[in-house]
Amino acid sequence: MAKKIVLCLAVLAMVCGFSAISMAGEGPETTTIDTPKKAKSTVTFQHWAHQARTECAKCHHTQNADGTQGPYAAGKEAKCATCHDGSLANKKVATAKKAAHANCKGCHKAAKKGPTKCGDCHIK
Repeated sequence: MAKKIVLCLAVLAMVCGFSAISMAGEGPETTTIDTPKKAKSTVTFQHWAHQARTECAKCHHTQNADGTQGPYAAGKEAKCATCHDGSLANKKVATAKKAAHANCKGCHKAAKKGPTKCGDCHIK
């Protein structure tokens, strides 16, 4: 009886472990966020590391017909600048730069963890 319980627990642990590993592999391992040529250097974003810590909807969303932020929809991800192109009514997130700084730096400051200064993300 004890051997069956141990075996079942071992199988369960393996299934959970494989599920966690497969989830970490969704999307690119890293992604590069381009910046205008006159601006700071590009940012290499550690997607898998962030994905392991938070829900996709924390960063990704869609756009409603009226231009407001819509819910996250898997497979509908687009570059931030597609919508955050300066035309949004909310000037705090109108550009991709402003949206990234608000979302990324805001999250890092709230968590008291992660980069919040220019040279931390924009590495020369």
